[in-house]
Amino acid sequence: MPEGLKENDFFAEPIITPSTKADVGHDEDISKADILKRDIVNASDYEQIEKYTRALFERGKQLAAKRGLILVDTKYEFGKIHETIYLMDEIHTPDSSRYFYAEGFEARQAAGEKQQQLSKEFVREWLISNNFMGKEGQVVPEMSEEWIDVISKRYIELYEKVIGEKFIPQELSDEEIIEKITQALATIETTSSL
Repeated sequence: MPEGLKENDFFAEPIITPSTKADVGHDEDISKADILKRDIVNASDYEQIEKYTRALFERGKQLAAKRGLILVDTKYEFGKIHETIYLMDEIHTPDSSRYFYAEGFEARQAAGEKQQQLSKEFVREWLISNNFMGKEGQVVPEMSEEWIDVISKRYIELYEKVIGEKFIPQELSDEEIIEKITQALATIETTSSL
């Protein structure tokens, strides 16, 4: 990395930091060399995944910029069925990404101030401040109705900023929610080999 970088300065180009599913616990950080050495992915597939990753991140940055946001970092998950590489899981959501507000970014950066962000980081910070770090034996602290309301409002704000539409909540029963999910899943093309 170049000398003199400050927190939240941009890299000349995005850095890819791979991880893989660990046998136990959280994801395992792993290098490209170890991925290839352990034959998790072959060299050709790795290069393709890296191309997809860079293209997805570039597109995500463009879409975010149109909404007055900066896509700071994100996570993409890939899998392979037969000879086809698939992008899986959520993409550019607050659970997989961090966004900064573009307005005022340069001024805050020049002043060494904390950036205004939209992400789930505030939830993580609250958990840590309440002595929960996801370690074995720890119990998730109880959240007050007020705190749940704050979380909901922040996620709605992110939805509206990223999607560019007003969030309209729906009052649905558990059965209606299950039915909507079932219908959405039924539209996904599947094969007997899955």
